[in-house]
Amino acid sequence: MKSSSKVLGLPVMVAALGYFVDIYDLVLFSIVRKKSLLAIGIQESDLEKNGLWLLNIQMIGMLIGGILWGIIGDKKGRLSVLFGSIIMYSTANILNAYVTDVNTYALLRLLAGIGLAGELGAGITLVSEILHKDHRGWGTTIVATVGVSGALLAGFVGLHYDWTTCYLIGGILGFALLVMRFGVFESGMYQTAKSSTHELGSLKMLFFNRERMLRYIHCILIGLPIWYCIGILITLSPELGKELGIVGEIKPAYSIMYCYAGVTLGDLASGLLSQYLKTRKKVLQYFVFATLLMVIAYFFMQGAAVQSFYILFTVLGFAAGYWAVLISSASEQFGTNIRSTVTTSVPNFIRAALVPISLLYALFQTIGIQKLHSALGVGIICCVIAFYSASKLTETFGKDLDFYEK
Repeated sequence: MKSSSKVLGLPVMVAALGYFVDIYDLVLFSIVRKKSLLAIGIQESDLEKNGLWLLNIQMIGMLIGGILWGIIGDKKGRLSVLFGSIIMYSTANILNAYVTDVNTYALLRLLAGIGLAGELGAGITLVSEILHKDHRGWGTTIVATVGVSGALLAGFVGLHYDWTTCYLIGGILGFALLVMRFGVFESGMYQTAKSSTHELGSLKMLFFNRERMLRYIHCILIGLPIWYCIGILITLSPELGKELGIVGEIKPAYSIMYCYAGVTLGDLASGLLSQYLKTRKKVLQYFVFATLLMVIAYFFMQGAAVQSFYILFTVLGFAAGYWAVLISSASEQFGTNIRSTVTTSVPNFIRAALVPISLLYALFQTIGIQKLHSALGVGIICCVIAFYSASKLTETFGKDLDFYEK
């Protein structure tokens, strides 16, 4: 069977659905944040503080999981991650429906974060290695586009069901996907690497070589604007919208749905543009610059109607929809023997970067900078860093991935 015929094969579809469930759970907390915290006794005045804390706990879990699952993926195989991660976060989701205090909530968000960390990296690594070099961009675009649409389901469910039911649905979806995974086979490229003498899944290879470490760090920094937009501008849209004088109630579920509708289209567009122009690097730079423009536009919405604010979220999401190209590029930057470690840890380091981003946002306010100016300043910093980092990457479109790091 030709590689091109595998673009719509079972491994790509399973990876795409895995990412779909991943994103559903990842954004679900942002959607049910207010309802769930109020239900367990948190006061209205403490919602932002406790919400950011729980979100940071989840992101720390993803940071831990990104390293853990990445190493397991290189040492034990890509499929071991696809099975183990989904069992962990599906179980945590189901238990999350029964929390009654914020500490238990935090523990389960930590475990869910660790579990969620394995999905995208393992899926993208597997897809990148089984598809022909000229077609893998199509496969990763399908994974990302189908995956991010999971946020639309999360938004719909969040609007129509109690927060406890939302978590139960996430857990059930995960276990249903687990059954599909029994038909997926391991990457042949990985099987060859496993039988070689090369060291597999070594953090030492990443951090004790200056050029390789900088390459890795640049991959992470390119993604800063994506999670700044989701973690600050969208998750805190009710609070920031109030400061902007937005007319009408801002519902978190709608904020997520409108944003991720844009992200879905953006991932599709950036993936297609990358294939058409035959470049990852330039497309990343185009979309980072577009994100900067939309971040600035966000703070010029003073007094706008809530419907206009939601439309801006869609355009903002489209601009920040370069996740597929970014993760594809990260996967292509490194050899087979540490590819899973990189591809699994990079997106989770990006997500975990929300911790320092939110701390910087809070720090700006503690030194007397107004809330809106703090949020705008952090956004500009993230975009400038990302654009610079994108300029430092080498072009990887069409690169043969059958190589090793030494």
